[in-house]
Amino acid sequence: MKKLKATISLIAVVLAMTLSSALYAQKAEVSPKEAKAIAEEAYIYAFPMLDGYKMLFVQAVWEKSPAYEAPFNQLKNKAILLGPEYTTIVRPNNDTFYSIVWLDLRSEPMVISVPAITDKRYYSFQLIDLYTHNFDYIGTRKTGFGAGSYVLAGPEWKGKKPEGVEKVIQTECNFAVALGRTQVYSPDDVENAKKVMEGYKAQPLSKFLGKEAPAASATLDFPVFSPEKVKSAEFITYLNFLLGQVNPHSSEAKLLQKFSKIGIGPNTPFDPEKLDPEMRKAIEEGIKSALVKIEDKMKKLGEQKNGWMQIAGAFGTREDMQGKYLTRAAAAMFGLWGNTLEEAYYPEANIDEDGEALDGSKHNYILHFDKNEIPPVKAFWSLSMYKLPEQLFIKNPINRYVISSATKGLKYNKDGSLDVYIQKDSPGKSKESNWLPAHDGLFSLQARLYLPNPDMLDPLYVMPVVQKVE
Repeated sequence: MKKLKATISLIAVVLAMTLSSALYAQKAEVSPKEAKAIAEEAYIYAFPMLDGYKMLFVQAVWEKSPAYEAPFNQLKNKAILLGPEYTTIVRPNNDTFYSIVWLDLRSEPMVISVPAITDKRYYSFQLIDLYTHNFDYIGTRKTGFGAGSYVLAGPEWKGKKPEGVEKVIQTECNFAVALGRTQVYSPDDVENAKKVMEGYKAQPLSKFLGKEAPAASATLDFPVFSPEKVKSAEFITYLNFLLGQVNPHSSEAKLLQKFSKIGIGPNTPFDPEKLDPEMRKAIEEGIKSALVKIEDKMKKLGEQKNGWMQIAGAFGTREDMQGKYLTRAAAAMFGLWGNTLEEAYYPEANIDEDGEALDGSKHNYILHFDKNEIPPVKAFWSLSMYKLPEQLFIKNPINRYVISSATKGLKYNKDGSLDVYIQKDSPGKSKESNWLPAHDGLFSLQARLYLPNPDMLDPLYVMPVVQKVE
């Protein structure tokens, strides 16, 4: 027994020395110039994963977080329309109630069940993996209004579709998030929307089948999220942890091999304090240049028409986003967890008809839709107001943060056209039904078009220009 323990100890020492020498001999193996280039590419690859990990950590791991929702595998319904007090994610929506369940799929699959939607209101569960790919949907567009149960399985699960289940949805990650949205037509509709949400259910497959649960998965040491550390060489610590929770995609084998030159790899120990100072400087210069590229790409995510950024192809499945690492990163910076285009289309504007920045302290504006310009959608459209640079809602006297096709009392003109008044002060009582209160300063408008008609996607539907009001 003593010999066995001694042998194990020796192996451990050798492994530690091997890892240490491989990790910290970078100066001899990789020049600072190459390290900077690799770090830049790796950070672009990692950026959306790091942003997603922040949400995982604050919503499902760190119980003292103001943004904490619930433990893994526990569904949380949030019958609250988000307002200015919500600062966790940029550009939140005020059209729907949210539901959320962070999924730990290591020991067994989870089953999400939904009720029949009898009033035809829009709902969806967007299924997002650790890469921030939308790997599937449950909801109006993808599965219809009928009741059903869906198995969500991790990469190692080898089972067959059980009875009583509509579909098995498998992800390449041990962890994922199911983000639910339930349309709320108006404040008077809140109780109806709540009743729909009460029919949502998430449970382990063993419980769904009435069988004994498998052994619990091992306890994980989740690295504490730090906004400062993710922008330093220590981002590698987070990335290595995340790579240990995915089934590496064959298409990325060469890319990950390149990243390994600066210490990146699944569950690879990484201590930035032991890095050669020149190497650390090179890696952090690579991070800075990556952030510049991501921000620049964010400003060019789509083609600008009528002052609106026509954003398409920024979110989707692995197949949709394969190799589009800069786009994926820019999309996460623009707004984490955006929907796939077929689910929702997101035109965004921050300039007016003259190409000037939208500024509620200087001008009043109007958005005029001719009858044939009103967004052609199967569900609903909305328009949200965000202050810049924070990209968050603003406080206003009528507590309105969004105006939409479902806004109670919205008035159309006699010819079927529509005017939306965008200004910081009331346009007058007779027009308040169509008023979207503006920030007293720079702002951005975000349109959300849920379930756009297919014919509006190719070519992309163009929103009308934002006009100044004299």
